Amino acid sequence: MTPARLAWVALGATLALQLYTALASTAAAVLAPAIAADFGVEARWIGVFIGLVYAGAMTASLASGSFIERYGSIRVSQACVLICGVGVALMALTASPVVLVFAALVIGVGYGPITPASSQLLARTTHPDRMAMTFSIKQTGVPAGAALAGALLPSLAHAVGWRATLFIVAGAAIAIAFAAQPIQAALDTDRQRRRTLSLRTMLSPLVHLRDRTLRQVALISLAYSAAQVCLTSYLVVYLTAVLDFSLVGAGFALSVATIGGVAGRILWGIVADRWLAPRRTLALIGGMAAVCGLALAVAEPAWPVIVSLVVAGFFGATAIGWNGVQLAEVARLAPRGAVAAVQGATGFVTFSGVVAGPPLFALIASLTGSYRVSFAVVAIVSAIGAGWMASTAGEARS
Repeated sequence: MTPARLAWVALGATLALQLYTALASTAAAVLAPAIAADFGVEARWIGVFIGLVYAGAMTASLASGSFIERYGSIRVSQACVLICGVGVALMALTASPVVLVFAALVIGVGYGPITPASSQLLARTTHPDRMAMTFSIKQTGVPAGAALAGALLPSLAHAVGWRATLFIVAGAAIAIAFAAQPIQAALDTDRQRRRTLSLRTMLSPLVHLRDRTLRQVALISLAYSAAQVCLTSYLVVYLTAVLDFSLVGAGFALSVATIGGVAGRILWGIVADRWLAPRRTLALIGGMAAVCGLALAVAEPAWPVIVSLVVAGFFGATAIGWNGVQLAEVARLAPRGAVAAVQGATGFVTFSGVVAGPPLFALIASLTGSYRVSFAVVAIVSAIGAGWMASTAGEARS
């Protein structure tokens, strides 16, 4: 297989695997009103479930480097897809909040290693001049998966029920994992079969965060990931509870936001590769996300639906669009051969924001009685992160 063909195959495979795990991890948020009604709780507490998903992802991301080096990026990704499928099936089976907590953690364990695994593979197969764009295209799998969830799952749940819908999502994991098998050997050529697995090797990636530049690029992802997950987790709830959208209409708005995220990731990747340095690009993205967050916070039911959809689309293009640029910058800064380990460490920080974001959003909404205040806080956090990145962008090392 030629290097060019290998690069395209690697990108296609990692994109598909990312898309499924994103859909699986978003399913609960999309179906939150229906699930919450069955469990007799308020839909706002879906944030706790999402926080648990990413708590599992945070731990799995940190520990994944050794597994990826030993078994290969595609093999680990296949396992992750199947683990996500098991978690979704548990969520459909359960009538107990305790099992629901376990299901969330299982989904997170499957979701966490996907990015370090794909980063290790893409860093090895991608030309340096296309790094930001390639990583951004791969990361479109996250909003694309959420968009598919928003577009398909509410209508499917209306037809067959939310539990049957989740079983369908779980079954798709088997098909995705088997589809990746024919290319596994060709892509997992850098496996280190004698790589030891221990608690020490799992925690060792954190040492990379001693580097000041890497540490800042990791910390900015904490703020931006919190904004992203609050948008994707609470947009449906906010639109139905505050702006009088139907569940199907709110699901469509989430699809618009996530499609905006797909377009944004590609656009920002091109910008970072060709016109603006990655860290300056990240500052610009954060500033624009703050403006969109404030616009959503002041939106009114009387606004034309198209206006709310436009706001959702631009919010998605920014709050969701940053990730590929950040991951490419981490891969560029990582020591040669250590991309998976470094991405695992920075992913641990990224997921910290994802873990903290939804529960804090729910807490603020509960204390103030307003989702608007929560979205305003999201905007402020994005603005602070953008300002910090802009103030130090000129210090980026070459």
